[in-house]
Amino acid sequence: MDQRISFITLVVEDVETSRRFYVDGLRWEPELHVAGEVLMLRMGERLILSLWDRMAAEHEIGPVAAGGTPPVTLAHNLADEAGVDRVVAEARAAGAEIVAEPQKREWGGYSGYFADPDGYRWEIAFNPGPIGESVLPQP
Repeated sequence: MDQRISFITLVVEDVETSRRFYVDGLRWEPELHVAGEVLMLRMGERLILSLWDRMAAEHEIGPVAAGGTPPVTLAHNLADEAGVDRVVAEARAAGAEIVAEPQKREWGGYSGYFADPDGYRWEIAFNPGPIGESVLPQP
């Protein structure tokens, strides 16, 4: 098996609520939208974020736990602290709950967190150093 991820799938309560947040609020471009079932967003050259309606997901994978903070975070890295502040402000304007305002972190970076409509945590970060730089889009 190749060492890679092709899809990250998050089970959501309502695909249309997710669409309003990600597409209308954050202005992301949908790759595929099947009303009431799934919303797919291209996140990189070979990576799709799939937001799958709970009812459709449970039909295929079985019962899905609900409630509390999901035990996963998604990260969006930027080239500087000002970018972090800008994206957190955009998420706030789109209706995100800001769960941690941007701040300097003990690991040497700068980050903040917001929750999407289903509580999934997004870390918005400036991560100085080789690994952080390696995930940034190339000009």
